[in-house]
Amino acid sequence: MAVSLEVTDAQELRGITLLHASAKAGNTEAQLSLRGMYRDGTGVARNLEETARRYRAAADHGHVEAQYNLGLMYKIGVNNSGGRPVTSRSLVKAIEQLLEPTGIKVNGRNPWDPQVHDDRLYSRVLAQGSPGLGEAYVDGWWDCEQLDEFFCRVVRAHVSERLPGNFRVLWFGLQARLRNLQSRRRAFIPAEAHYDLGNDLFRATFDTRITGSCGYWREASDLDAAQDAKLDLICRKLGLKVGQRVLDIGCGWGAFMKFAAERYGAECVGVTVSEEQVALGRELCRGLPVEFRLMDYREVTGKFDHLVSMGMFEHVGYKNYATYLDVARRCLRPDGLFVLHTIGSNTTTRYIDPWLDRYIFPNGVLPSIKQLGEALEWRFVVEDWHNFGADYDKTLMAWSEKFDRNWPQLRDKYADRFYRLWQYYLRSCAGGFRSRVIQLWQLVLSAEGVAGGYVSVR
Repeated sequence: MAVSLEVTDAQELRGITLLHASAKAGNTEAQLSLRGMYRDGTGVARNLEETARRYRAAADHGHVEAQYNLGLMYKIGVNNSGGRPVTSRSLVKAIEQLLEPTGIKVNGRNPWDPQVHDDRLYSRVLAQGSPGLGEAYVDGWWDCEQLDEFFCRVVRAHVSERLPGNFRVLWFGLQARLRNLQSRRRAFIPAEAHYDLGNDLFRATFDTRITGSCGYWREASDLDAAQDAKLDLICRKLGLKVGQRVLDIGCGWGAFMKFAAERYGAECVGVTVSEEQVALGRELCRGLPVEFRLMDYREVTGKFDHLVSMGMFEHVGYKNYATYLDVARRCLRPDGLFVLHTIGSNTTTRYIDPWLDRYIFPNGVLPSIKQLGEALEWRFVVEDWHNFGADYDKTLMAWSEKFDRNWPQLRDKYADRFYRLWQYYLRSCAGGFRSRVIQLWQLVLSAEGVAGGYVSVR
């Protein structure tokens, strides 16, 4: 059955042009995609030569976007109009103009300036966008002393929005739109790709408790103190008391449950899709009233005094927000509270950065205020909404520094390419939070509203 799509975003329109080009160059996947996008199935060869001619004319007059798109068309082997090839200097100039608002200079002297070791980087970035940039870094094609600050400047200037669309990113976006990438049968994918990489890796990166989410640095001076402060903050927001039963959705290695049991006398049940987390978590929490369950959140049953979820909502997916909150409402006692701790986006989107999706958090997506608000309506009362996103910058930098210190013990197992990949993940995300384009939210939710009002805790 053919699918007709209404494409309104400018970047997607540019991507459609490149999809046409890739299809005409013989890419079967692109051809099949176009057949689904146009009911008449005749979109494959539509005005390609005229598009190339106009791009060349505009590129000759210094039009940056035309230079990008023309470079991309040559990159994939589409040049049916007899035009001249794009010189490598044209591609360098396009990158320089793209970076001009950021204060970043290619091969410059500042620690946030990228140092290029392979000139193929320019066409790779223009052709592939974020995935190409990240993969080229892992391949050793470029370096940057302060990768975090490079990304802070790039993200703050919205550079990615001025890149042309490309088939790879377009296909990724279409998949997120047309499919439920976080369905029940796909629930265990994030664990297999990320959380089951090895407990030694996460112990070498995270704090002593292995708390894989943002710390609270208000009065903390080190990573362990920041994570303990975050866990205590959640307990205080819940008003946690001895003997109360708490459900931790996406419990990880049990950092919150262990803390709540030891410090507050709580009884905890945690669910996760990671076998590695369950195995180590049970060992760490031995002797405490803590239970680990290997299951998808949709399968949870029972009633609890309070609910907690730290760093798991980012794996739920926008098509499942309502289902997730229905489960939470079903499990929460009428007078209980739910602390939802999640990364959030300033804008509504359907997917995360494609490089992060492929190599770090498959099928991840960051909720927006709009998406959360719509899902919460008729389900929960928002008692408090706390944003301390800048603290995630400090947390990620602390993770990066700890991973770097522990790398000699990990090298034989993970190899040098993994070192570059892991640092790219940590530092690029730190820059994203520093730019304030992404946030860290803690929401306190109640089923019917706290009688007399909830007093915010900080």
